[in-house]
Order: sequence, then structure tokens, then C-alpha cells
Amino acid sequence: MWVVLALALLLAGVGGCGSAVPTPTPTPTKTPKPLETLTSTATWTPLPPTSTPLPTPTPIGANLGTPTPEPAFTPPAEPPAFPPDVCPLTGLRVEDPQVLERPPLAVKISNAPAIVRPQSGLSLADVVVEHYAEAKLTRLTAIYLSHDAEKVGPVRSGRQIDLEIPAMFQAIFACSGFAPGNIPLFQKSDFADRLIVRDPPWVHQEPFYVIPEQGKPQWHSLYTDTPGLWKWAAKRGVTGRREIVGWAFSEAAPAGGEPAESITIVYAPGIADAEYRYDAARGVYVRSILGEPHVEALTGEPLTAANVVVLQANHVETDILEDQYDGGHYSIQIQLWGQGPGLVFRDGRAYPITWSRPERPNLVRFLDAEGRIFPLKPGNTWVQLVPLGHPVEYGKGG
Repeated sequence: MWVVLALALLLAGVGGCGSAVPTPTPTPTKTPKPLETLTSTATWTPLPPTSTPLPTPTPIGANLGTPTPEPAFTPPAEPPAFPPDVCPLTGLRVEDPQVLERPPLAVKISNAPAIVRPQSGLSLADVVVEHYAEAKLTRLTAIYLSHDAEKVGPVRSGRQIDLEIPAMFQAIFACSGFAPGNIPLFQKSDFADRLIVRDPPWVHQEPFYVIPEQGKPQWHSLYTDTPGLWKWAAKRGVTGRREIVGWAFSEAAPAGGEPAESITIVYAPGIADAEYRYDAARGVYVRSILGEPHVEALTGEPLTAANVVVLQANHVETDILEDQYDGGHYSIQIQLWGQGPGLVFRDGRAYPITWSRPERPNLVRFLDAEGRIFPLKPGNTWVQLVPLGHPVEYGKGG
């Protein structure tokens, strides 16, 4: 009896967490389909590369008005070139330009269940992307370039969206592992030489370590650090600056938009959401989850963002099983290519944009109604990926 129970617990930890003991891929019993519980009737079609002017972006939410004409400045038609000491992901100067002479790092970090919070290292990431994983939970991919983090995690397994994020950031990708059905996709990816994965078939153990914590399962206790990851990559010849273009930054806020001192994006009621409140004194959004401050474990301080970017993209449930818990959950393909509607929140205001990524190596761009690059505020950015038509609540106060 105890042997059976132990085996059951082991399998519960394996499912969807990139354990060293992969679960055999079962024969799919369903046809892949759009996620009916996550998408609305909105339509979107990926577009091939084209020179045709982009259409006017579709607003998210019913309370978004038409931007005021005569903007405070003219956004650039093309992404600007940055000086060698300015980070292309934040628009900020760095004290040591040598830190930009290395590839970005993308690290997969758990966001559920609540026991994994507070996480370590999120405050030092230049960009954090939050997305649906499965079972209506969310997971994070943190992008590091201008800062080092002495502790990052808990590190978890990658998802199909991580076929896109490292490609467009030209990043090294570190995670604990993948569901068996996703392994071949990453082995054949165009950044396969930039993968740092703990579990088989890679078994890259060196940059990862377990930090036991009372009451926390081992699969929620895996950590890494950016110096160790960059050192590991350098030993294998993955070095050198990447020419990352696509974003623009401006201290001056564009005219127009609507008041957005509070933002709420509900992924699953009572289970997963992203909440932001604008702190005008500091000029940043302060992040919470389910009404509780989302804090950085290294400092105990709430996480903040200079920019919050919401991107709507088509979400499709695949036939690849991520786990076998509660009947099993299937991998989600988030189609972050072509173009789609979105919102940029900065300086306490919301601006409608069109996001565009016509080719795989392209960093996703944010475009205004005239097809010009929409400027972010210098600083870090949280990107919230949501299905088409997904509601976003924002307004004054809150």
C-alpha cells in the first residue's frame, strides 16, 4: 500500500513540472481546438510579412475613448538605434556597458499555487511575460539582460509559448524541463543550442540547485541564478551581444488614452489574476495577486512595473498532455505571431495599440493607430498575454 501511495505522489509531482522522470505521452483522445472557456467570438488571423499598412487597433474594454489628436511628440516610424550603454529592453543607461555584451536570459518561473510566492529575482528582470499555462493557472517567463539576480525561482517547466519568447528576445532559455510531447519541439527549435534544461534528455544540472523549505514540495524548490546561467552558457560558446530592435522609449507620455490608475486582468476567478495600482509619486504600477501585494522574496518589497502591456492573441488547446492531474490538461499554443490588438499602460493611462510580429526573429512591436512605434516608458515591463476578447478592467482609482 505504501509503495502504491509513494508512486502516486511521485507522479503527482512529475506532471507538468519538468521532473527528471518524464511521464509517457498518452495517445491523444481529442482534436485540438480553440479554448472555448478562454476566448470570445473575436476573430484574428496570423498574417504573413507584408508592407500593407496595419489596420486601426481594436480597443480592449468598452471604456477606451479615441486618443486626443496632436500628440505631445511624434513617435518614430521605425525602432531607434540605442547607444551601446542603453539597454534595448528598458531604454535605461547601464553603469557597466559590458553587461549588454551578452545574450539575454529567459528563465521559467512558477506563479501557482500560492505556495510558490513570493518568487525570487522578478524585480531584477527587464521584462516579465505572464501567460496561461493550463488548468487556468498562469506561469512566468522572466527576461534578464541589464541586471544580475543572485537567486531566481522557483524554476519550473517550459510551455509552448516558450518556443516564441526566447526566439524574439534572442535569449538563452532556462527551465526545469518539458512535458514529454513538447520535448521534440524544443529539440528541433532554432534556439536548441541555447537551452539550459535540468531534466532528461538534457540533464544540465550545474546551473540549478534545490533549496528545501518546510512545507514546500521539492518541485517548487528549484532555483538558479543569472551569473551561473551566463557562465554555463559561455562555457558552451553562447556569448556575445544581440542586436535587439523593435521597442522605443520616451520619458514623455503620449497624449490621449484614458485614465488607468487601476488594472485588473482575471485569468481564473479566485485562482489567478494580475492587479496593478498606479503610484503617481513613483511613476510605476504596483502589482498584486488576488488582492495581496506580489512581493520580491529578495527584498520583501512589492513588485512594480514602469509599463504594463496587454496583448491579445489566439489561444489553441493542443493534443499534447501537460499533466494527468484531475483528468489531465493539454498544452496551450499561444499564437504570438502576425498581429493583434493590445493595450499599453504607462503613466497612469491606457493606450490602444496593435502588436505586430510578422517574422519569427522579430521582437513584438507596439504600434499606434498610424502604424508608428508606440513608446514605452523607460524602465521594466510586464507583458500580460490573454486570449482574444479577454476582458481587461481599468479606470480611475480602485
